[in-house]
Amino acid sequence: MTTTLTRPDVAPVASPQKRRRRVPGSLAVVPLLAFTAIVFGLPAWAILDGAVTAKDTGAYSTANLTASLQGAYLTALLGSVKLSAVSAGLAALLGLPLAQAVVTSRSRALREAVLTASGVLANFGGVPLAFAFVATLGNAGVLTRHLGLTDKGWDLYSFWGLVLVYLYFLIPLMVLTIAPALEGLRTQWREAARNNGATAVQYWRHVALPVLTPSLLGGLVLLFGSAFAAYATAAAMVGSSVPLVTLQIADALSGNVLVGQENVALALSLDMVLVAGLVMAVYLPLQRRSTRWLA
Repeated sequence: MTTTLTRPDVAPVASPQKRRRRVPGSLAVVPLLAFTAIVFGLPAWAILDGAVTAKDTGAYSTANLTASLQGAYLTALLGSVKLSAVSAGLAALLGLPLAQAVVTSRSRALREAVLTASGVLANFGGVPLAFAFVATLGNAGVLTRHLGLTDKGWDLYSFWGLVLVYLYFLIPLMVLTIAPALEGLRTQWREAARNNGATAVQYWRHVALPVLTPSLLGGLVLLFGSAFAAYATAAAMVGSSVPLVTLQIADALSGNVLVGQENVALALSLDMVLVAGLVMAVYLPLQRRSTRWLA
């Protein structure tokens, strides 16, 4: 019988696999951060640099930012905010009951069909959407002539006409946004409210809506951002008849109204970035709170 002696002062030799250092998990996001810095950081810096640079002297100045908040530019910015707020509010009011009907439907095929169609319609916009509405509800549209809408005061190329067009893709977006939150409402809550004598209206007022409030507000903010950034649909439909900040930026860049206003257009773009930043600052906390409630 042999005995193996081990010296206590000699440390065991580690295997090659144990000597390898593990790569920190944070290094995995370096490519994403680099991509974000190039794709978003460089354009953002170019917008900021052009917005604070005088066109004639090349010196740093706040003249462009001041001009972007005056006159027709301010009117266009407020017009975009008004259009986005009205469209988002109506889409939220119409999309919530539609999403509830889809979620509570016993037909799985109908539910999947509506959600799939919502995903398609939420991304359908631009010139094709404008052409579809012009051909249907324009001055010489099929429904306009068939129903005599012109004699009744209907005008597609107006503020409310643009709201109607925006609802075409905002309502499906609201359905996609609020449907997961509606699915998170537990059946036990409804049963408990019913056992305590609560009606359906009382259940929604005191239980469902308070729980859904963060998701509803988050969806409303998301709809506002989508409408605020839309350009091609409004440009193809109304041109400059409805003052919008995106159309003002295009006119300033192309010199349709005044020549040499490119830096003012960059200042308007910076205003839009700030508004979008405020929107995201409101949306992210609401989204986290909604996830915590419905988890």
